[in-house]
Amino acid sequence: MSSRGYRAFAPSLIALAVVGSGELGAQACSDRCVGPPRGAIVAAGGGRLDRTIYERFVELAGGPQARIVLIPTAGTEYGSHDGWTAIEELRKAGAEHLEVLHTRSEKVADLPPFAAPLNQATGVWFSGGHQWRLVDVYLDTETHRQLNRLLQRGGVIGGNSAGASALASFLLRGGEFNGEIISTERSVGFGFLRNVAVDQHLLSRGRENEMFEVLRREPHLLGIGLDEGSAVVITGDLARVIGGRVAIYDITDPESLIPLRWLASGEVYDLGARRTILTDVVRPPALVPDSFRIGGPFDGRR
Repeated sequence: MSSRGYRAFAPSLIALAVVGSGELGAQACSDRCVGPPRGAIVAAGGGRLDRTIYERFVELAGGPQARIVLIPTAGTEYGSHDGWTAIEELRKAGAEHLEVLHTRSEKVADLPPFAAPLNQATGVWFSGGHQWRLVDVYLDTETHRQLNRLLQRGGVIGGNSAGASALASFLLRGGEFNGEIISTERSVGFGFLRNVAVDQHLLSRGRENEMFEVLRREPHLLGIGLDEGSAVVITGDLARVIGGRVAIYDITDPESLIPLRWLASGEVYDLGARRTILTDVVRPPALVPDSFRIGGPFDGRR
């Protein structure tokens, strides 16, 4: 497995000037986005998620007619963990077409017939468990390639807990038998978020200071810390918080003695320029894209 991703900075005002519900940031940063230049990522921090997070995911996937694939492989045994809870929650959120994709074999995951359900999918959800199970099976396989194509079509990929960590380029807690934040066994994730590391269960498990260890080793990375019940929606270089609080770790920030800032629900952060660009969720500036306005599909208050 080889590492992937590179660091890119996109001007905030250019990113803000792009208007469109499905391709925010695509014209601003092209293929140099931190997040997907097309489509969206929904990363959630574990625990019980508010239904609005699942509703936002279903909405981004196309609403009730969305074709959603659930991948529960991070879980134990048959990939259960919170996978079956996710099915129930996605149905409550309005999803009518759900399919489960699961294997423990990397060879099977590399077969086009196995990955075929992703050809027509508009959304994929990774449930929780252990992120090493996901990368061991799917990294650099036909399934992984189809996931990238799904984003290129404008679809959405979401993940909760371990499913969120696996979406980043740098894989945290990739060890099979320990909880160390940096593992010698695995450190490469799916790479849907470039030069990013994602941690979860942040405050509930006392992990809020552990990202600093990662940044000391990999100072180019942007760290995203998700507490239980929180989520962030990312498209291009724009990330919006949905519920709870999200921590952003940036050791390259020359203005901060402690490379950590907290974002509240509704705030928007530019992952490329590495700065908050929207804090007033009541009266957003005129250049904020329609999808981030109050009542839009990225509005964190609904």
